[in-house]
Amino acid sequence: MFNPLSKTKKLIGDAGISFSNAFVASPLCCPSRASILTGKYPHNHHVINNTLEGNCSSKAWQKSEEANTFPALLKANAGYQTFFAGKYLNQYGHSEAGGVEHVPPGWNFWVALEKNSKYYNYTLSVNGKPQKHGADYSKDYLTDVLANMSLDFLQYKSNYQPFFMMVSTPAPHSPWTAAPQYQDSFNSTKAPRDPNFNIHGKDKHWLIRQAKTPMTNSSVQFLDDAFRKRWRTLLSVDDLVEKIVNRLKVRGELDNTYIFFTSDNGYHTGQFSLPLDKRQLYEFDIRVPLMVRGPNIKPNQTSQMLVANVDLGPTILDIAGLDVNKTQMDGMSFLPVMEGKVNSSSWRTDILVEYEGEGSNVSDPACPLLGPGVSECFPDCVCEDSYNNTYACVRTVAPSANLQYCEFDDNEVFVEVYNVTADPFQLTNIAKTIDQEVLEKMNHRLMMLQSCAGQSCRTPGVYDPRYKFDPRQMFTSHSWRLGRLRQKMK
Repeated sequence: MFNPLSKTKKLIGDAGISFSNAFVASPLCCPSRASILTGKYPHNHHVINNTLEGNCSSKAWQKSEEANTFPALLKANAGYQTFFAGKYLNQYGHSEAGGVEHVPPGWNFWVALEKNSKYYNYTLSVNGKPQKHGADYSKDYLTDVLANMSLDFLQYKSNYQPFFMMVSTPAPHSPWTAAPQYQDSFNSTKAPRDPNFNIHGKDKHWLIRQAKTPMTNSSVQFLDDAFRKRWRTLLSVDDLVEKIVNRLKVRGELDNTYIFFTSDNGYHTGQFSLPLDKRQLYEFDIRVPLMVRGPNIKPNQTSQMLVANVDLGPTILDIAGLDVNKTQMDGMSFLPVMEGKVNSSSWRTDILVEYEGEGSNVSDPACPLLGPGVSECFPDCVCEDSYNNTYACVRTVAPSANLQYCEFDDNEVFVEVYNVTADPFQLTNIAKTIDQEVLEKMNHRLMMLQSCAGQSCRTPGVYDPRYKFDPRQMFTSHSWRLGRLRQKMK
């Protein structure tokens, strides 16, 4: 997994702890980034997709959530100096949401990319002032610009206050532009041919069933090419990590600094014959790398304990000595896990994953046979998203179970259940054969998590010895709680 990130693995993972069960609350950029910043599930921060209407960097988000992000709390309540560089939220800088002049509260130094991922020919908001960049590698390649600005911050920050930096590279996001020295790397690399590669997911929900199987040769070439290009862009990210770690070392600050490395979503290339995207409930889209080094974290550790991106904020606040229970955050601090103070029998057993699918109101002219309600239909008119790709899942990782239970808000009220221990590639949906009592408990737990807030999101899951199940609380059928997700912020 870490081929192009070998230095990162050595400098962060091998020097600290790697989490093999780290997940995102939603497998899409903006909702996931909002979860990282707020420590909340999407039904509580109300960012449901990458559009302004879906609350991505909208005025409503700015009014309701931005002042309570963990960096804002670090700055206001713990005296941190804070630095942001890179991609913030996909619609950041939109003229209807304050433009690049808007600097979110919580940041002393702000270097944010206007809108979505680019490598050249972009605009940065530098503390609220636009800075335009062209296409000269030595001056403009974004990954390197972010590295250099991070090094500048380390040079010029005050030595009398603790600091927090968030460096958010768009790489490996499309358009996958590699640095010139890496353009020929990984020439023979192909996307992994796992058991779920290029097969038909016939027992899955509608969107997966519509994928053309087997994929055309041109689709396979396209996804292999994308996979290589993504790896090439990561070589520059690897350099960025090395530069920052080395500078901390030279400054004598490395041993007193926590460094987190993670991502905002997974990605698929050919699994279940979906050429490439994210947005799906499967492991390949919801799982992310997570490695952390820092004081009191012993090196060369791997943890199987379940963590999610909603836990990053609470963990960082915990490190700074702030009380997570005094915030509105849904996640929990995993600092005790990193310090070896928790065993798996007392750690949490499940998290929530939720996503609201997007579809277009009109047919895609390139794919007229598909009709309205779908989106991201490329290549070969295979759609990566649709209105009915709206789901919520309980992802369980416990000593006795590694399970995923998902319900769809679609006409079929479709249910997908996977025993990830026996079936790591999620080939077989066991919803129809699993014990009815497990289904009932999971349905009940899912509805609880979909309406949870703060502390109630951290209650014991089905496979936790402390779990209490009251069948009288069972709801008739799968009554979907989407009303909560769809509430637009006033």
